[in-house]
Amino acid sequence: MTGRLENSRALVTGAAQGIGLAVAERFLAEGASVLIADVNPDKGEGAAQALNDRYNGKAHFQLADVSDLRQLRALVQGCMNTLGGIDVLVNNAGITRPADILDITEEAYDRVLAVNLKAGVFATQFAAQAMIAQGTGGVVINMSSVNAVLTIPEILAYNLSKGAINQLTRNAAVALAPHRIRVCGIGPGTIMTELSRVTAASDESKVNVILSRTPMGRIGEPEEVASVAAFLASKDASYVTGETVYVDGGRLGLNYIVNHQTASGTSNG
Repeated sequence: MTGRLENSRALVTGAAQGIGLAVAERFLAEGASVLIADVNPDKGEGAAQALNDRYNGKAHFQLADVSDLRQLRALVQGCMNTLGGIDVLVNNAGITRPADILDITEEAYDRVLAVNLKAGVFATQFAAQAMIAQGTGGVVINMSSVNAVLTIPEILAYNLSKGAINQLTRNAAVALAPHRIRVCGIGPGTIMTELSRVTAASDESKVNVILSRTPMGRIGEPEEVASVAAFLASKDASYVTGETVYVDGGRLGLNYIVNHQTASGTSNG
């Protein structure tokens, strides 16, 4: 590793597993100290302990439901107290509630938008205020999705939240540029997280559907998203703001189905 984030102090939400955990680990490998935030205390504490065993006690955990603004404000303050400041915020926490326009309930809509969007808005506000007070600038990274652009009718609220996250990235980037705070987004395609392993990836027919929409012919890994996050958080991306980088194996550029099956029935990817 290059140590591009040496002495940086990062807060990563939804980081007890999956993409968030991969981002936290990559940041630690690059020299940062990291506060892991999650709503699951057992997984969060376990993740922080496992990372500390490899990265000399530079990982910490704080329990938080990011949809609660009091807990969210306390989380940013906790980063200030525990790490001595905040240089990078990764708004990664996210959920979905399957439902289309005919079936969506107010409860499901409100919950998804609270975790996926409201938390991103106010975490950015609280973190930016702290960064401005420090006078050191900073970076905010919002976890979007290819579903901010594409659409799956059965996850209406999730689609809406991710589309709005892209606009948050653009809006906040312009507003915070005078304060030397960059705001960027990452839009993953299908990534092999714990959830994917027990849902889509456990069903060969579902895997084939995913691959048919993915030019590179494979499912992505959390570490591949984390490497983009490390770049965006570093000085290597010092002139990048307001942009969302899609880590999707080419999916957004595809307007037809790709057949990755060979004559033997195995994938070319």
